[in-house]
Amino acid sequence: MEVPLLDLQGQYQGLREELLAAITRVMDSQRFVLGDEGRALETEIAQYTNTRFAIGCASGSDALLLALMALDVKAGDEVVTTPFTFFATASAITRLGARPVFVDIDPLTYNIDPEAAAQAITARTKAIMSVHLYGQCANMETLREVAARHQIAIVEDAAQAIGAEDAGRRAGSLGAIGCFSFYPSKNLGGAGDGGMLTTNDATLAERLQLVRVHGGAVEYRHAEVGINSRLDELQAAVLRVKLPHLDCWSNQRRENARRYDELLREQQPEFEIVTPFVREAARHIFHQYVLRVPQHRDDLVKHLAENGIGTGIYYPIPLHLQECFAFLGYQEGDCPEAERAARETVALPIYPELTESQQRYVVEKVASLAVSPEPSRTAVRSSQRSLL
Repeated sequence: MEVPLLDLQGQYQGLREELLAAITRVMDSQRFVLGDEGRALETEIAQYTNTRFAIGCASGSDALLLALMALDVKAGDEVVTTPFTFFATASAITRLGARPVFVDIDPLTYNIDPEAAAQAITARTKAIMSVHLYGQCANMETLREVAARHQIAIVEDAAQAIGAEDAGRRAGSLGAIGCFSFYPSKNLGGAGDGGMLTTNDATLAERLQLVRVHGGAVEYRHAEVGINSRLDELQAAVLRVKLPHLDCWSNQRRENARRYDELLREQQPEFEIVTPFVREAARHIFHQYVLRVPQHRDDLVKHLAENGIGTGIYYPIPLHLQECFAFLGYQEGDCPEAERAARETVALPIYPELTESQQRYVVEKVASLAVSPEPSRTAVRSSQRSLL
């Protein structure tokens, strides 16, 4: 049996006629930028995220950059963030000449540790950039308290978390600005790159609309230097077809995660595996289903590949140890939990169309990995600690 890490064909085949009709509608209109499709999607995303405003842009990476620009982050400023995330989180900070200040993660959720973030704030700190990793919100209640105490903004990197909730509030509504990605592999994925920003602040919304079109609300008149980052009409039309199905897909991911938990407990591999932790009162949408494998992660990845099963390692090198950030002066050991997660985590297939038989096959192959005897055998486990 072949079980890829991600298979988009099932989703596409189910929506093929609607998607082709939407694309044809745009082609027939010959309106490709800042048109009716984009405006309609912005309205629909604002409603979905329970925010007042949504502003489309060209990618999730651009969303992060635009958010920081709208908050006036400049050279010499600092932005506190996590090193255990996709590269764009930190590159958006450095592109503006600001300094990313990396702090460690919570070992259960893999999200930024709020207490570490609080300790890293200085007079130069302009914002906290939290990341809702793998589809679960960071501990926003505590982060919001920290931000309010220091009168700084929170930017939510919600690229992996559209539809995730923290105590009943949607990702993208919990900070000053929320940033989303519509890269094809995301829970809500387009037919190419695309992004969205959300906010409840009318002034920030106006600023975001300005900086995404070269800083000019009127053609050839520029109030500031912005960038060219607009969500095109073809992507908006595709996303509008998919958005009504998003909650169903996310719920199926959650069911697949529940089944993995159950099957792994039943199979009892001969090595330690830690299943994903879900915070109390959180809606985890499982963009990724990530196991912690303390002793045999790389052996497991090789073993599953030999049996036709795709896996992913998100992320093998924490950002504070990346070559391009060497000038920041971080050393191995500065963020020990992020470094440990980089060595021990692996993602299994979790897409909505994954069948029960495929999941059983994956777990059977996980359990069939033969390892050298260890001093003590620890069963599959998940932590019960709540961060709320």
